[in-house]
Amino acid sequence: MLDNSDDPKDDEKPQQTTSNKSTANNDDNADPNWHKPIIPDKPKSELRQDPYNMPKGFEWCEVDVTDPDQRTEVYDLLYQNYVEDDECMFRFDYSRDFLTWALTPPGYLPQFHLGVRSSKSNRLMAFITGVPAKVRVHDITKDMVEVNFLCVHKKLRSKRLAPVLIKEITRRVNHTGVYQAVYTAGVVLPGHVASCRYYHRTLDAKKLVEINFTRLPPRTTMARFQKQYKLPAEPALGGLRPMTPEDVPAAHKLVVEYLSKFKLSVVFSEEEFAHWLLPREGVVSSFVNVKKNGEGEETEITDFCSYYHLHSSVLGNEKHNTLHAAYSFYNVARTVGVTELMRDCLILAKNEGHDVFNALNLMENERFLEDLKFGMGDGNLQYYVYNWSCPTIEHGDVGIVLL
Repeated sequence: MLDNSDDPKDDEKPQQTTSNKSTANNDDNADPNWHKPIIPDKPKSELRQDPYNMPKGFEWCEVDVTDPDQRTEVYDLLYQNYVEDDECMFRFDYSRDFLTWALTPPGYLPQFHLGVRSSKSNRLMAFITGVPAKVRVHDITKDMVEVNFLCVHKKLRSKRLAPVLIKEITRRVNHTGVYQAVYTAGVVLPGHVASCRYYHRTLDAKKLVEINFTRLPPRTTMARFQKQYKLPAEPALGGLRPMTPEDVPAAHKLVVEYLSKFKLSVVFSEEEFAHWLLPREGVVSSFVNVKKNGEGEETEITDFCSYYHLHSSVLGNEKHNTLHAAYSFYNVARTVGVTELMRDCLILAKNEGHDVFNALNLMENERFLEDLKFGMGDGNLQYYVYNWSCPTIEHGDVGIVLL
């Protein structure tokens, strides 16, 4: 199964000098000395002033993802060289619209869209990004960056560009006064703060078998397998509809209050919430459940669900070339059961043409995974907070979803 994680070799990952060890009860009353930077903040004058040296024949560049040609360069690099599953059957296919959404939140800085070009051909050969985010770890909220899209062309893996990319993005971020970052990886390294696992809910059973994403169980016919995962044609909640810009203030309040209960969470401003959660065709889908009065007028937003669209190329399959996947994003079930809300979310994703619905066992997701017939995926997704020491966090206390 394909996990949404970046998996370069262990020595190509940001390394921490101190690991996070669990305290006896791992609660908020842990020694306050746990909660601190591993390396103290430094004044700009003490930071490295010049970019790290590139190997001969390569040079740094800033990639303007708002420029269609440069965005296509990023798309092509990722499409051909980014994360594949262990069996090399699927490769993430981030659409151009998805990349625009992922890399241009409020306050983004072009210098954090860092590329490496061939000096001879000017071809984009490597890439790494950071986007701003306010993140709360236990009781401390910090300005951080979310690091993502670390990708090096397959032909250059021997050049060891990835460690240099990591050091250079760290240097650039530090020069803005930010010294922490959050990121995920499929590998376990010193300093991981939490470990989550992906679960997969079949939406198009026949297709998933045909592309070997899943297998037909022994002594089970295809008809029976399809029936097992059949969903109603329409959602059951009468007040569930797509979120609109007018819904943002109320929906933002609902989601932010919900996320405050978790030990690792993003802290959205209203502007950031609008960027990340307002529906974008083929990129992200968000729905509000609304309460109505006797005259049928909407009076209150009571519940919220969302998912983003991240498809994968199907490699070497004669019948199918794309796996259409929805990924659970942020969900708040306040007046209905979370299983009821997420069943409708599955129906909406199925009606939008998705083949599978993926969810991590973070937040309160474990409450619906079994009832809604999610299957456990392969491997875990590790959460890291760079340059921050704190007690480890259980997967159910994680309230941040990285793309």
